[in-house]
Amino acid sequence: MRRAMAEAEVGDDDYGEDPTVRQLEELFAARLGKQAALFVPSGTMANQIAFRLLAVPGTAVVAGARQHVVAYELGAAARNAGIQFSVVDDADGMLDADAVRVARHAVEYHQPAVSLVSIENTHMAASGAPWSMARLRAVAEAAGEVPLHLDGARLFNAEAATGVSAAEWAAPATTVMCCLSKGLCAPVGSLLAAGEDVIARGRSERKRLGGGMRQAGVLAAPGLVALRDMTERLPEDHARAVRLADAVTDRWPGCGLDPSTVRTNIVTFVHTESDTLLAHLAERGVLAGTIAPDTVRLVTHHDVDDAGLERALGALADAP
Repeated sequence: MRRAMAEAEVGDDDYGEDPTVRQLEELFAARLGKQAALFVPSGTMANQIAFRLLAVPGTAVVAGARQHVVAYELGAAARNAGIQFSVVDDADGMLDADAVRVARHAVEYHQPAVSLVSIENTHMAASGAPWSMARLRAVAEAAGEVPLHLDGARLFNAEAATGVSAAEWAAPATTVMCCLSKGLCAPVGSLLAAGEDVIARGRSERKRLGGGMRQAGVLAAPGLVALRDMTERLPEDHARAVRLADAVTDRWPGCGLDPSTVRTNIVTFVHTESDTLLAHLAERGVLAGTIAPDTVRLVTHHDVDDAGLERALGALADAP
């Protein structure tokens, strides 16, 4: 990736003149079966652009209570798009179609109309759980004429875990976001895919949010490597995460984690002394974090090899 950055052909992307960025956008759009795509600095910006394009100020967006757009973007959607969330249960990482219908019909009882439904696949807080296609189709049907946004920060993990292509996952959605970092290993960048008219308007919204870039080909070049070469290695991360999940439940059987639900690269579980646990892991050379009070997250990725996994397993085994 560093070699690709050094050798990248560049231009002014703010004027649409960077050939490497254009190549990346075209490749991503093709992978997802969409007409066009937009390269942005971060997944949060991609989500916010989608909300500004699809959601109507003064309305509600249906989303899971633990989705990234609800819990981990610092209230950005309210500030950037003028909406509020109608949150529904997403304990298993998915939304229930009936809950979406109820939220849509709430306008009949003087509640805000719903202008967008947002889902997350894979669902980070639910130990990286991928959706089922049947549930996705049911939610899309329940949304009706309301557009669907797919926060697919780890969409290629869903592809690897389920055998369902990224394009199939993206088909019911009007807009789809995916991160090039995380499991795909690029140092920075995300993409938003949609129809040509939506992406054309998205370029203006990107500029309004400060995301216009100049010689951005140096950032797009590792993104091309990510899409071409890194999606096939994701099952390695998934296999290591399963071993972590087994170790966690062996050590803390009552932590609320079912190892059979860990199908991608994330393990989340409850530990009432999470600060003590994180300090213990750090002392053993294992970095972890929390995503909520007493909720610990472990993530496998390209830089966690078998030796690193064994170190983590040992640290978990004698953890407090």
